[in-house]
Amino acid sequence: MSAKLFAPDVTFTFEELEQRALCAADVLRDLGLGLGDRVLLKVDNSVSYLSTLFALMHVGASVVLVDHQQKADDTAQACALSSVKMVIVDDDAPISKEQETVHCYELAVGACGREPADPALDFSAWCELPDSIIMWSSGSTGEPKGVVKNGGRFLKNLRRNADLVGHRSDDVLLPLLPFNHQYGISMILIAWLVRCSLVIAPYRRLDRALQLAGMAGTTVVDATPATYKSILNIVDRRRAAVGLFGEVRMLCSGAAPLDPALSRRAVEVYGLPLLDSYGSTEMGNVAFATPDNPVGTGRPVEGISVRIRGEDGEELPAGEIGEIEVLDPDLMEGYLGPDGTVTPVDRDWYATNDFGHLDADGNLFIAGRKTAVHRNGYTLHPEIIERTLAEHGCTTMIVALPCDRRGSTLVFYVEDEQNGDPARWRELINGVLPKYEQPNRVSVVDRFPLNRNGKPDRKELERRALSEGA
Repeated sequence: MSAKLFAPDVTFTFEELEQRALCAADVLRDLGLGLGDRVLLKVDNSVSYLSTLFALMHVGASVVLVDHQQKADDTAQACALSSVKMVIVDDDAPISKEQETVHCYELAVGACGREPADPALDFSAWCELPDSIIMWSSGSTGEPKGVVKNGGRFLKNLRRNADLVGHRSDDVLLPLLPFNHQYGISMILIAWLVRCSLVIAPYRRLDRALQLAGMAGTTVVDATPATYKSILNIVDRRRAAVGLFGEVRMLCSGAAPLDPALSRRAVEVYGLPLLDSYGSTEMGNVAFATPDNPVGTGRPVEGISVRIRGEDGEELPAGEIGEIEVLDPDLMEGYLGPDGTVTPVDRDWYATNDFGHLDADGNLFIAGRKTAVHRNGYTLHPEIIERTLAEHGCTTMIVALPCDRRGSTLVFYVEDEQNGDPARWRELINGVLPKYEQPNRVSVVDRFPLNRNGKPDRKELERRALSEGA
């Protein structure tokens, strides 16, 4: 069966998509684009996004991905930092008036009716580039950085990913994710590698996305925990929506911490757990839970090694929490420097700045970021506290505000759609945590704010906490 591409208003076979990409590649060459030229792509999820991306890879361009909703000034800065030759946009992309652009529709018009010069897509030249693809770290713990990756290693990582998870040629993938980020682009390229079908759904309109999923016969869903929470809320209001995932065999989750209660709710509704994963823009995809091993974030993909190290630098045994280090053949080349060159990274063990532990079977469990705050003489790790509370049914994010007297003031934001009494949540929290970890203040929100990646926006909560006062 030929792999298909399902979009809201059109359906293609992958062969037809590739012919469009080949013709678009000829148009790009006519515009003077060649091997190694850097091109910034700022296009929302669409058929045009896929055909343009594949065309750029075929030409051998270095593809710079930015979020489709990124502010115009930030995009101008990314263009300058990346030394791009061309900027490709769509109608909705915020772009400054001074920025010269090529519209992806121009490529589609130029490609229409052409006979492609090349017989088939060939990404071999792109795979040899040291800067095949440049993405940006989420910036959740600081300023976003340009992450530079080699295409060959990037695709090998995705092949290892697909082999471990068990993607098949008869699958229909539904990534409810922006394609300009690590998780989203991984799924569309996995579809191309495995030659399985792909649904391009309006991920910001989940009611429509679910309808499209049902009509296309989706078998694998990939989304953030926040998206799954919204899907399950839709199902609560409209039970018939459960049937739209009637063919689904895997519900895969990533890009943000997974609340165990959310996974239990998915089992109740769909009979399937949320399969957690671990990775980053810098490392690629590291570990995955699978249907036959739905434990933690599962085991590392083939060729990648994980160890846990303590504060003294010694490797820790199974069950003990320490910093996660990864020996990763698919690691990034480095970060983008201020002059557009690449600052290389050491390809030895990579310190992730994440806490976690391995169990006796080699499954990886994530405890949170390796961030520390000091209060009343104690060193606390907020994300580890958050994980502890999640296991007791309390979804929280902790903001540490500076305090001259005690070092830090801890504000616990609890996500509760019912907007329950903060005093009740404080009672639960205090019953779980020791005195020195307990909150100075508890605030209840119906939903955490999200950044463009679909992750809870800790920076926005920090701004809110400061404005509310300690």
